[in-house]
Amino acid sequence: MGSVMLRRLVFGLGLLSATMLSHAAFAEGARTLQIIVSKDKQSLVVYDGETVVTTSKVSTGKEGHSTPSGIFSILEKQKYHESNLYSNAPMPWMQRLTWSGVALHESNSVPNYPASHGCVRMPGAFAKSLYQITERGAHVIITDAPVVPQLIENANLFLPRKPLPTGPLLSDVELRTSSIGNSSKPVEVAMNVAPNNPSIIHPATDASPPATKPAASSAEDAAPLRILITRRGDRETLMDAQILLQQLGFDTGGGDGSAGPMTRSAIAGFKRWKNLSPKGALVTPEFLASLYETAGKPRPPMGQIMVRQNFQPQFEAPIVIKDPEIALGTHFFSVDKVERQEETAEWHSITVPNGLSAAVKQRLGITVADNPYAPGAAAQALSRIESRPTFETGLKR
Repeated sequence: MGSVMLRRLVFGLGLLSATMLSHAAFAEGARTLQIIVSKDKQSLVVYDGETVVTTSKVSTGKEGHSTPSGIFSILEKQKYHESNLYSNAPMPWMQRLTWSGVALHESNSVPNYPASHGCVRMPGAFAKSLYQITERGAHVIITDAPVVPQLIENANLFLPRKPLPTGPLLSDVELRTSSIGNSSKPVEVAMNVAPNNPSIIHPATDASPPATKPAASSAEDAAPLRILITRRGDRETLMDAQILLQQLGFDTGGGDGSAGPMTRSAIAGFKRWKNLSPKGALVTPEFLASLYETAGKPRPPMGQIMVRQNFQPQFEAPIVIKDPEIALGTHFFSVDKVERQEETAEWHSITVPNGLSAAVKQRLGITVADNPYAPGAAAQALSRIESRPTFETGLKR
């Protein structure tokens, strides 16, 4: 992550998971605004770090049309929008939070109690001013009771690094192999070639005009990084099973994590081979234990880190969640006051209550609920996340 030119980085540890969501890349002096809606107080507060920027009353969803709690991103912004669900009702200064119909928007009816069909209604002047200070991708946290950002210091939180020198390394040295010998095997030779480095003149391009200096950062480089650390879900488990089955000679039709007919047939065939019961769920603990043992592969850690930019996969790797029987809770982290030369930044955390159903707890092996009100809950969650870059399962995607 040190080589990525980040401006602002935001991440959270989620109920099944540790969810890291970055809001657009680390730049000097960048502001990371957090929008927090309290359904109990029917209020909206905008924070810059721990500083309150602005506040407003709101009206959230009424009984039967409740506004969901959680951590959302602004998916779409429109100065004027009409509801697709409720008789083309006007929704000026609309900022969409879900594709199923939840948004922030202006309304001429904002009483001090829940009255909407799920959206967060705001008074007209405030809705316009909020629209003007947000960007697509900004985060909105909706909770029952109000929550407040807290300053946090933790060794697991990213910090900015000074830019690397732009000049060539060993510019006056002709790199070559020290000894090749008479071996017939291919030899990799280090070459002192850097076509895009303006500090080096290459014989083949001496007569050419100097190359145009590349832009400091392209639109793609500036796109938000979103990092999700989560407990491995059914899809990841099935993807690994498909790969192992294929290595054992079964045809699953691919390794996309989808239980299609060929994958079902392959799993049924393996179960017959190992005398496993065909009853119950398709992927059972007994099936997985036998599959990994037969393939001679260790079980992967319970966690998974996934990095996305412009919704495209950039990186994935297994991570360890210590004490997996304890729920991680839901924690959201943001960074500002970035000083690259001093290699410092200021992080804040928000912990929100998050309930897990009995079925989800059983599926994830969680026997102890988290306590969102415990002092240092966010730091405790961070301390349970371990990266194991050297972990190898033999699985390749």
